[in-house]
Amino acid sequence: MRTIELKTKIKCCSYDELDEKQKALVDVAKKQTAHSYCPYSHFHVGAAARLKNGEIVLGCNQENAAYPSGLCAERAALFAAGAHYSDQPVESLAIACFTDGHFTKDPGSPCGACRQVMTETEHRYGGNMEVILYGEDKTYIFQSAKDLLPLVFVSENLEG
Repeated sequence: MRTIELKTKIKCCSYDELDEKQKALVDVAKKQTAHSYCPYSHFHVGAAARLKNGEIVLGCNQENAAYPSGLCAERAALFAAGAHYSDQPVESLAIACFTDGHFTKDPGSPCGACRQVMTETEHRYGGNMEVILYGEDKTYIFQSAKDLLPLVFVSENLEG
């Protein structure tokens, strides 16, 4: 028997420490929270994906009374990017959460399904996707979605 240790590097910074491209993407994600439909949780999530060609694709959470039928902001943005720009890799994804009249102090963390979609997006295009999780007090930056889901399930896992 052996033990495997997994380590994840997370850059933790303030909004002011982000570079201009990162700030711009976070700002779009923050604005996108206003378009979420969340009458049940009242937890507004906005996402913005910057593609290799410079396009920004937006997403926000869409709830449904039958909870599993809703869709998270991250998946909404990534699926829209794949549908409209299928040949363009996603270079960076910013996520912001708003509730009780303000943005969350700590960064919101993507659910498991979103993490799986994020890693599949990286796998699809063969490169890393920077992930920026915004919080008023601190922001996390991951160099790859795999840092959020280290034992990723991809197409190779389906082969015998």
